[in-house]
Amino acid sequence: MPAHLRPFHPSDLPALYRICLLTGDAGSDATSLYRDPDLLGHLYAGPYPLADPSLTFVVVDAYGVGGYVVATADTLAFQRWCEQHWWPTIRGEHPPVGDPRDGTRDHQLLHEVHAAPAPVEAYDSYPAHLHIDLLPHLQGQGWGRTLITTLAEALRRRGVPGVQLGVSEANQNAIAFYGRLGFSEVARHPWGRTLGLRL
Repeated sequence: MPAHLRPFHPSDLPALYRICLLTGDAGSDATSLYRDPDLLGHLYAGPYPLADPSLTFVVVDAYGVGGYVVATADTLAFQRWCEQHWWPTIRGEHPPVGDPRDGTRDHQLLHEVHAAPAPVEAYDSYPAHLHIDLLPHLQGQGWGRTLITTLAEALRRRGVPGVQLGVSEANQNAIAFYGRLGFSEVARHPWGRTLGLRL
């Protein structure tokens, strides 16, 4: 079956979690870095299609779902939704832990889970934000561009002026890719950059 893009279906959610983990180390497999394989998905994939399923799109081929983009049109509204509907259960099931000093990073994600919502940079210009991941066998075929352009059109139809994303400084290929799509730097951080796309 040739690869194709389609809107999210609830049955896709386990695949989103799996892909999030398999690309969660600056684009590489993060399986060895987390004792709980669902933590990355809880932060960066799971809540988005539940809060607004019409802004999640997936790429499917003969192997199943192999890529996705998830987004929210309004980051501040999304944060409020998560505080009410998403984080209470996740926090109850995943208490914070200290660093076991064994190379795993669960404690870092759990700190984010239990932290207050982060300030939103350049909200007036870029109120939307996205996360995108593709498994290696679908990379280099234009699917990343297709996912982002499909999402961008959906956001434009809602009158959203811009969308932002975070990217690790270690993922230079991704930084270059987003630059080719028209993203520009909004801010720099110790962990990487915030990039924004005007819509």
